[in-house]
Amino acid sequence: MTHGSGPGRHNLPAETTRLVGRERDLAALSALLRGERLVTLAGPGGIGKTRLARHLAAGVADRFPGGAWLVPLADVRDARLVPQAVAAAVGVAEEPGLAPDDTLLAALRARGMLLVLDNCEHLVEACAGFAHRLLGGCPALRVLATSREPLRVPGETVWRVPPLDLPAETVTDVDRIGGHAAIRLFAERAAAARPGFGLTTGNAPVVVRLARGLDGMPLALELAAARVGFLTVEQIADRLDERFRLLVRGSRTAAARQRTLRATVDWSHDLLGPDERVLLRRLSVFAGGWTLESAERVCGDGLDVLGVLGDLAAKSLVVTDEPARHRLLETIRHYAAERLASSGEADAVAARHRGHMVDLAERLERTGWLDPRVPWEHRLAAFEAVKAESENLRAAFDAAMRAGDARAGLRLCTSLRWYWLIQGRVAEGVSWFGRCFALPGPVEPAVRARACRAYGEVCYDHGDYDEAKARVGEAREMFGVLDDREGVDGCLTTLALIGMRRGDDADAGTILDGVRQRAHAGGEPFNEALALSALAALSARHGRLRTAARLNEESLAIFRRMGHLGLAANTLIGLGLIALVQGDPERAARFYREAHAIVGGPDGLRPQRARCLAGLGAAATALGDLGAARRHLDESLRLTGLTGRRNAVARVLELCAALALREGDDARAVELLGAASALRDRAGVPASPSAGARQETLLEDARARLGPPVVAHLWARGRDMEMDEAITRATAPPLSTALPSSTAQASSSGPGADAPPGAAVRAVRPASTLTPREREVAALLAGGLTNREIAAELVISPGTAGRHVANILGKLGFGSRAQVAAWWAARHPGDRGPRA
Repeated sequence: MTHGSGPGRHNLPAETTRLVGRERDLAALSALLRGERLVTLAGPGGIGKTRLARHLAAGVADRFPGGAWLVPLADVRDARLVPQAVAAAVGVAEEPGLAPDDTLLAALRARGMLLVLDNCEHLVEACAGFAHRLLGGCPALRVLATSREPLRVPGETVWRVPPLDLPAETVTDVDRIGGHAAIRLFAERAAAARPGFGLTTGNAPVVVRLARGLDGMPLALELAAARVGFLTVEQIADRLDERFRLLVRGSRTAAARQRTLRATVDWSHDLLGPDERVLLRRLSVFAGGWTLESAERVCGDGLDVLGVLGDLAAKSLVVTDEPARHRLLETIRHYAAERLASSGEADAVAARHRGHMVDLAERLERTGWLDPRVPWEHRLAAFEAVKAESENLRAAFDAAMRAGDARAGLRLCTSLRWYWLIQGRVAEGVSWFGRCFALPGPVEPAVRARACRAYGEVCYDHGDYDEAKARVGEAREMFGVLDDREGVDGCLTTLALIGMRRGDDADAGTILDGVRQRAHAGGEPFNEALALSALAALSARHGRLRTAARLNEESLAIFRRMGHLGLAANTLIGLGLIALVQGDPERAARFYREAHAIVGGPDGLRPQRARCLAGLGAAATALGDLGAARRHLDESLRLTGLTGRRNAVARVLELCAALALREGDDARAVELLGAASALRDRAGVPASPSAGARQETLLEDARARLGPPVVAHLWARGRDMEMDEAITRATAPPLSTALPSSTAQASSSGPGADAPPGAAVRAVRPASTLTPREREVAALLAGGLTNREIAAELVISPGTAGRHVANILGKLGFGSRAQVAAWWAARHPGDRGPRA
C-alpha cells in the first residue's frame, strides 16, 4: 500500500527562524535540480546542510507530482534499516514476501518526487548503494542528500556548502560589514537573545573578529549569538580559544549532536578511521594551511598522507583553497589540537614542524634572494610562498622561543630578512632577532655571523644605526675568522651605507670600490651590484649626479642578468630620482614606469609600488599634469600608509606639498611639510641629504604669498598632526574643487596676516629657515666667495663666516659649498649677494 501524495505535498517541518545568507546557494541549487538527479550537499558539521536542504526542498516541492519528502537518518544506527526509514517517510508499507527496498522500488517507480536523504555520513555505504538502486529503478525520482562526505555514486553532483560570507578584517564601514551573511545571521540571532542588540560602529570590528574566528559557520554563530544574552560581544570574542566550553547552549529542540559545538565535531570525529584521526590531530600544528609536501614532512610518520588527506577532504574536515594548498577550519583545528595535546606526540610533531619550516625558509631564501642564477618568475614564486607560509613561520618561531632553541630561531630570522625588507615589515624582524639574541646558549659561528649581518641590515632599514653598526661589525669579524671573503665584503657594503646615513662617509668610496673590484674578480655579482648601488648613492649624496647615474646603470645591468628584477626596480627608482634632480621629469617618468611594470602586479611588493607611484606623481607635478600627479600621489600615500613607516609617509607628504603649491593651496602645502618634519622626528630618522633644501625651496614660495608669521603657524599646525590626519589632509580634494571660490579665498591669508583663520597653536619657525644673514652668506657663496672674502664683504670675522656656512649646510642638508651655490643660483638667478 502506498501513501497518496500530490504536487507541493511534503513532510518538511515548518521553519521557526529565518534562513539567512543562502540566497545564492538556493538559486543555484534550484536550477541544478532541474537537470541533475542526485545532488549531495557536503560540508562539515555545523555548516547548515540540513537547514539548506529543507528550505530548498520546500521551495521546489511544487515541481514534483509526488511532492518532496524528508528522510532523517541521524538516529538510524543500522545500515540495513535505511530502506525502512525511507519507506516510513514516504508512507510505503511493507509487503509480505518482499524485501523493503523491492517494495519501495515498486511503489516509487512511477512517482515524480524529490527524496531528501538527510545526514548520510555515518551510513554512507548503505545510502550510496540504496540511492543508486532507487535512481536506476525510478526514472522520475530526484534525490537530494546531505552528508559530510560525498556518496560517490555515478551521476552524483556534489555541492560543497560554503561558510557564510565574511567581511575582510580591514573593512570599517558598518553598512558594508552588515551586508555580509555571517554578520547578518549573528546580529539577527543576537537581537533575539537580547532585544535591542544591533550592529554599531563600536561593536562592528569585534563582531567581525568573532565571525571570522568562527569561520562563518552558522551553528557556531548561532551558539555565540545565544550568549549575547549575558555576555558582551567583546567577552565572547576574547574567549574563542575556549569555544568548546563557551558554545554549549543550543536549542533544546535541536538534535543532541547540534546542541553544542563539541558535540557537532565529536560526531564527525567518531566517524573517522584510526589513520584519519592521527592525521587530523597532527595537521593542527599548521597555523596557516599547508602543502602536500609539508604535510608529508611533518605528519607522515607511519601514514600514507596523500591517501588519508584525500579522505579527510572528502569528509569535509580539510578545506582545499587551491590545488596546492589545504587548511582546517579554525573550529576543527582547535578540536584537533586538543586531541594532539592528549595524544602524547605533541612535542614531536611541533619539533618536526619547526625543523621543516626552518628548512623551507632557507630554501626559499636561496631561490628568492641569494642564488645569482634564478629567473624572476621563480624569485617571485618564492616570495609568494613565504607570504603564504607566514602564519606557519610565526608558529615555528614561537615554538623555537618556547623551546629555547636559539639556533632554529636565528636561522629562521636570517632566512626571512629579505622578505621583511621587501615588505617593509622590519619592525617584526627587529623584534624576532632581539628575542633570539636574548636566549642563552652558544650558537655555531657560521649561524651567528649570518644572523648578525641580517639583524644589522634590518636595524639599518629600521633606522637604528647604532645597533646596525654593532651587529654588522660583529658579523664582519666573525666572517673574517671563518675566512668568508664574500661575507666580509657584504658587511663592508652595509657599514658604508650606515656611515652615509650618519654623515660619516669619508672612507666609504675607497671601501666600496674595493668591494666592487673583489666581487667582480671573484664572480660575485650580488656583492658587485650592491657595491655599485652604494657607490651611486654616495655620488648622489655629494652632488655627482652623472657619476651616480652611470653607477646605477652598471648595477641595473647586473641585477637584470641575475633575474633580480625586484632590485632592478629599486635601481630604476634611483635613476628616476636622479633624473628629477637633474630637471628631466620626462626621463624620470620613463624610469618610474619601467619600475612600476615590474612591481605593479604582485601585492607583496607594495612598498616598491608606492615608491614608483610617488616618483610618477613628482614627475607629473613637474610636467604640470596636476590631475595625474594627484592620482599617483594619493595612491602612493594610501599604500605607504598601510606599511606604517613614518619616514616613508613623510617623503610622500613632501611630494604632496609640492603638488599643493602648484594647485594654489599654500596653506595645505605648509601643513604637510610640517607634518612630514614631525613624522621624521618621531621616527628618529635623520633627514636625507638635501632634504632641508627641498623643504626650503617649497617654503620660500609659500612665505612670499602668505608671509613668514602665517607660515610659522601653519607649520606648527602640521607638526601637531598624527600620521592618519596628515594623510587625510594630503588626499583631500584640491582646494579649487573642495570649496566655493569665496571660501577658498577666505582660507588664505596675505603676507601681512599674523596667523591663518582658526589658528590655535603657537608659531614655530621651520628648522630649514635661513636667517637674513645666512641668506646673504648663501648668495655670496653662489658668487664663488671664500669664507675670508665673505667676512670682508659683510664686515664679520672669518670664523663667524665659517659658522654661518656650517649652519647653512646643516639646515639645507648639503655636503659642500658648491651644492649651496647651485641651489641658490637656481632659486635666485643673478643674485650674488651684497657685492652685487
